[in-house]
Amino acid sequence: MPVLDPPRPATKLPLGVYLLAFSLLAMGSTEFLVAGVLPAIAEDLRISLPAAGALITAFAVAVVLGGPPMAVLTLRWPRRTTLVATQLVFAASLAVGLSTGSYGVLLATRFLCGLAYAGFWAIAAVTAVNLVPADRTARASGVVVSGLSVAMIAGGPASALLSHFTGWRGGFWAVSALTVLAAVLTLAAVPATEPSAEPSVRRELRAMKQPRLFAVYAATLLSTAAYMISYNYLAPILTDLTGLPSAWVPAVLALFGIGAFAGLSLGGRIADIRPFPALLLGATGIALCSIALALLASHVIAVLVVVPLLGIAGFVLNPAIYGRVFTLAAEAPTLAGSATVSMFQLGISLVPVFAGIALNAGAGLTALPWIGAGLALLVIPAVLFDRTITRRRGH
Repeated sequence: MPVLDPPRPATKLPLGVYLLAFSLLAMGSTEFLVAGVLPAIAEDLRISLPAAGALITAFAVAVVLGGPPMAVLTLRWPRRTTLVATQLVFAASLAVGLSTGSYGVLLATRFLCGLAYAGFWAIAAVTAVNLVPADRTARASGVVVSGLSVAMIAGGPASALLSHFTGWRGGFWAVSALTVLAAVLTLAAVPATEPSAEPSVRRELRAMKQPRLFAVYAATLLSTAAYMISYNYLAPILTDLTGLPSAWVPAVLALFGIGAFAGLSLGGRIADIRPFPALLLGATGIALCSIALALLASHVIAVLVVVPLLGIAGFVLNPAIYGRVFTLAAEAPTLAGSATVSMFQLGISLVPVFAGIALNAGAGLTALPWIGAGLALLVIPAVLFDRTITRRRGH
């Protein structure tokens, strides 16, 4: 009688994991959508370009301030209820902001959207991990986090394209509708899961007291600001300096997204084995691409080549950053993960500040990529600091 092989465990992830990624895609698109419609917002609301850029800051600052506290507070809350509640608050806040022509109301609702987004993000990955066996937790976390990457690669450009034909509010209304749909699907498909009974906040805080970890956070903040300062103001650069019609802006943003996807794929292949070369390669690439964009902004072909290369350089760092964080803070996954997201958002929130200072001082748009190049070069000392200590300790 032949001996039968034992059945292989299922490799498919639960539907709930993909729905959480879809939710991050929907909610995260509103962050990247602003970059594609910045001039339209400024013109419609009769505000300056730096003032319109503050809408990006309001969202990012809310995530920075809300991320770690929400990660701690929601440890004892029913996760599915919290997921749905934050999605609905997000969609409602977005709808209120779009329904008024007031810049102040729009700014306030952007902040509320950021807080709701932070609350959702704080528990989405933890929920996904609890939906799968222990041997698939990393894969589940990766799928959920990929929702934010797809938001930049596809969600932002697609929403910007929709806004081009429907007015700048059209893309945001689509995001609000998709978030409501995601909330309904989450309620239907994500099983009720209980939070941790005894969360050890003290243990997580103790595990995060490492200089190397803060060096990684510094690299996260600086590198994010370095490529986002060019990305967020790419629309006016393309229309005012490159001379492209506004209808082509979403297509160029999509090129950046394609580069970002390629960067994530490349970074994922080398980050586990050689994280430090991946970080240094990305930082150097951002600096070089930013300089090229500043010098060649008036040349269409050069811009079309540089933009996707900037996406590759910017996102090749991400897998290595997350890998370093969870390696150094293995005993603090909740706080370490949320702090990483906060540093990412803090980098985004600083972009309009840097840009506002430069533009209000009379500098041209080409000053922004130069600032990005300088920020990218500052990443290198942080990476070398982490690498030096790691080599001395042997791990």
